[in-house]
Amino acid sequence: MTIDSDLSHPELLQRLQRLAACAVKRYGLPDDVIVELFNVSENTTFRVEDGATGRKWALRVHRQGYHSKAAIASELAWIVALRRDGVATTPVPVAGLDGELIQVVSIDGLASPRHVVLSQWESGAEPARTDIEGFEMLGATAARMHAHVRRWQRPSWFERHTWDFETSLGHRPHWGRWQNGMGMTSDALEAFTETVAVLGDRLQRFGKSPSQFNLVHGDMRLANLLMDNGLVKVIDFDDCGFSWLLYDCATTVSFFEHAPEVPDLLEAWVRGYRRIGELSVEEEGEIATFVMLRRLLLVAWIGSHSETELAQSMGPSYTQASIRLCERYLSRFGQAIHSSAAVKTIRPARA
Repeated sequence: MTIDSDLSHPELLQRLQRLAACAVKRYGLPDDVIVELFNVSENTTFRVEDGATGRKWALRVHRQGYHSKAAIASELAWIVALRRDGVATTPVPVAGLDGELIQVVSIDGLASPRHVVLSQWESGAEPARTDIEGFEMLGATAARMHAHVRRWQRPSWFERHTWDFETSLGHRPHWGRWQNGMGMTSDALEAFTETVAVLGDRLQRFGKSPSQFNLVHGDMRLANLLMDNGLVKVIDFDDCGFSWLLYDCATTVSFFEHAPEVPDLLEAWVRGYRRIGELSVEEEGEIATFVMLRRLLLVAWIGSHSETELAQSMGPSYTQASIRLCERYLSRFGQAIHSSAAVKTIRPARA
């Protein structure tokens, strides 16, 4: 019997296309809706459109073995709560004809069923990398979301990944080993090894109190944000889980951490955050640590997802460009690895 890992990437996508065509029938949509591949990352997302009315939906076919059904239900519970409580504009999940938000769909040619979720399509455009005002709005949005998780009563069955040092760059990485990044050279290995050691030390001293380490979106990069007439919409919560709140800041500059405009963008994010919540000077100074953590985590992701278009567009050059970032980070923090400076915690948002 053929298993999914035996399939080439194009073969897998062809079968997932067939699965998506079967899945839309679970929702009572018109028989002639158009189902087109939209994005491949952790999951495979299809755009579904009714040509007669112009209505559109996003159909996400979940990656095999990445999240349990309970974890997907947990993601949906938070998305619904954020929108219901007026905290952030998030996707609206659509229940199937059986009333279930999560459909389990199987077809011949795939070894196991897949979890499928349909959501209403959200309009808007990805923010520009040079949009200072937009980054201030992103900071304010993150502050509202962080305030929400402090007061939100999660369901007893809530289950999401934890994104800490061990599960990012340590011995239990969710996205593979950073050592297996594309184009890893001896120079990169040396720089990354020293940087990982400093990151581990600083994160340990930063701590994991609930005011610092809580439920986060975990992937607030520009591709997962939509600007729509002055409104920030947050989509794709697939990587939401438990991590440092400041990790949400770092993810906004994903894949272009080395760009010259990044310092200004991060300053704008901080200004926006402080309009809603409080952020200490010490915490602001540690944002560079979370940007570096994210950068090396993405090196690992690219290496373990080399079949995707995004990973291929980054390639070995992303690994090589990371060396300079490591050197810059080490010049700032490397000598302070044994210092005992305290870091104040992020405080609750103002009413």
